[in-house]
Amino acid sequence: MNDPAKLKTLKTFNDPVYGFITIEDELIFKIIEHPAFQRLRRISQLGLTNLVYSGANHSRFQHALGAMNLVKNAIAVLRAKGENIDEREEQATKIAVLLHDVGHGPFSHALEHSIVLGTSHEEISLRIMSLLNEEFTGQLDLAISVYKGTHHKKFLHQLVSGQLDVDRLDYLKRDSFFTGVSEGAIGSERLIKMMRIHEGELAIEAKALYSLEKFLLARRLMYWQVYLHKAVLSAEFLLLNILKRARELAMSNVDIWCDSTLSFFIGVNNTPKSNDWIDTFLELDDTSILYHIKVWQQSSDRLLSMLCQRLIQRKLLKVSQISEPFSPETILAAKSKIAEELGLSISESNYLLFQKTLTNTAYETGPDPIKIIYKSGEVKDISETANLFQYSPLQTPEVKHFIYYPEGYNPA
Repeated sequence: MNDPAKLKTLKTFNDPVYGFITIEDELIFKIIEHPAFQRLRRISQLGLTNLVYSGANHSRFQHALGAMNLVKNAIAVLRAKGENIDEREEQATKIAVLLHDVGHGPFSHALEHSIVLGTSHEEISLRIMSLLNEEFTGQLDLAISVYKGTHHKKFLHQLVSGQLDVDRLDYLKRDSFFTGVSEGAIGSERLIKMMRIHEGELAIEAKALYSLEKFLLARRLMYWQVYLHKAVLSAEFLLLNILKRARELAMSNVDIWCDSTLSFFIGVNNTPKSNDWIDTFLELDDTSILYHIKVWQQSSDRLLSMLCQRLIQRKLLKVSQISEPFSPETILAAKSKIAEELGLSISESNYLLFQKTLTNTAYETGPDPIKIIYKSGEVKDISETANLFQYSPLQTPEVKHFIYYPEGYNPA
């Protein structure tokens, strides 16, 4: 660890949300400079959201730096309130936050589970962190324990991953800034200033209750207005179906052009069992996928070509919200019409017409609640004390049904 008396600024980032973010730790600087982290510059934070909100072109790189900046501020606040957090623990928590999204694949959540089958980005992040730990001769041991929640100071893990973590505090504010959706603008500084530790766990002082209510409401609104926006999901489902079709063709030994990196993942029904595939995974980014889609516009497979042209030209599938899913008979009739008029098979029409049920829960009660601490020392779950819960179903999953279809083929 660096001697605080000899600290110097190794790098300064001018962040559009927080201003200057300085890096003064040599190990953190080396991690940021590492190709595995630099790759996050080429991974969009919000997938294909820029097809709806044109300013949403920010990257996972920016988000990771922003979250690290917030955890630095949070640790300073907790120290000022008497919490003992040594320099190694601070460094480890910063690294855990910095690398929490390093396992995201191209277009972030849009392709979750579709590049590396059956493996979440959190699991991939942990694998990458383990490999980096070998490269840095064990210097990430503590960071990995904080990330996994095995470190004895639970609140450090809660800062990295919890219902009021710096990940959420940053992405809500950052995504609001870049999309222009003002409902997501939260008072992250206020929430951090009000953080305290109670019996080893993160808590928020009661005087920040209204800021917490705004945070939960902002999260709910941002999900429906941005993350689960029907047109955004139309684009992302189209992207998913493109890769699904490419994999289907590859598994059927149909010759489609694919470079060696992507073919490693779509050419076999892969469930990686070793770390050998990580280097190949780290070669993939948004550009890799987008280039393939541009080439596949000319594919001899009519369906793949059609799907790719739709995405490149932004001719997205239409979306209608419905009170209840359509019956199988209604869906089959609509698919039969599509198949007949577009020269596709019924199974191929599944790529163009489908139903989805989406769920959004702003606050989840369970083993890791948001705790409110009063001057008296009394501690309550936020759901027991915030007035907002009396008027809004923040704990109840909000369910919506949608039908996606080509223009002119609405089954309604």
